[in-house]
Amino acid sequence: MDRQGSLTRTEIFSFVNPWIRYFLFFFSLLFWVFSLLIVAIGVYAKVQKATDAVRDTFFIDPAVILIVVGVVMFFITFCGCIGALRENIRLLKIFSFSLTLVFLTQMVIAILGFFYSDQTSDALGKFVKKAIVHYRDDLDLQNLMDYIQKEFKCCGWNNYTDWSWNLYFNCTPSNPSNERCAVPFSCCTPLPGETVINTMCGFGVQTQNHLDTTKSIYPVGCADRAVIWIESHLLLVGALTLGLALPQFAGIILSQVLISEIQKEIGSVM
Repeated sequence: MDRQGSLTRTEIFSFVNPWIRYFLFFFSLLFWVFSLLIVAIGVYAKVQKATDAVRDTFFIDPAVILIVVGVVMFFITFCGCIGALRENIRLLKIFSFSLTLVFLTQMVIAILGFFYSDQTSDALGKFVKKAIVHYRDDLDLQNLMDYIQKEFKCCGWNNYTDWSWNLYFNCTPSNPSNERCAVPFSCCTPLPGETVINTMCGFGVQTQNHLDTTKSIYPVGCADRAVIWIESHLLLVGALTLGLALPQFAGIILSQVLISEIQKEIGSVM
């Protein structure tokens, strides 16, 4: 009888901790579903967009960026989800390696961005310039630029005259557009009690000097405003960075622990 009980206990014993296994499974499943949602939003935005023919905006198109990020997340979390559920070492190793690669890439970008701030600023400036150039061609870029300018209370990258990069807002005498020398309404300072947005509030602003423009728009460029915002919200930036890194770090640790336990389980059977 004692021998029978001993055999039963031996048979049901496992090196694999079910709490770690199922926590990793549900952890991966949550982000897997989230990745599907991101892809769905990106695809919907791309399909609904009226100006799909603008090839120059492909790599800065928010819809394309969402699709790419969602697909990468889908692949990584799928490996973690199925690997944890089926105790598949190969999938778990792919999951752990992919998360480690993403984590290290983010770290390298952050370090390079800190030590090479001028080059980073130039790269962001090129991104914003392209967004300004195609402001009227791509609805997603238009909404993104309007959101940035309203939230940061800025106009253009360096200053409000950057909007001359745009075909419609260009301030040269040969420009026949009705919006010549204007800036988007998102550059305008809101009036007290204003309920209806005046979309023509930025008309002719580029012909004014810096002092006069302060009466109607935010003349400061978004580059300077971004630096000011980061310096005044260091705690929030740190919290967001930590919040992004912790799930990745947790996934790496849990997957490595589970891989080790599965290998011990296989070794005990052989």
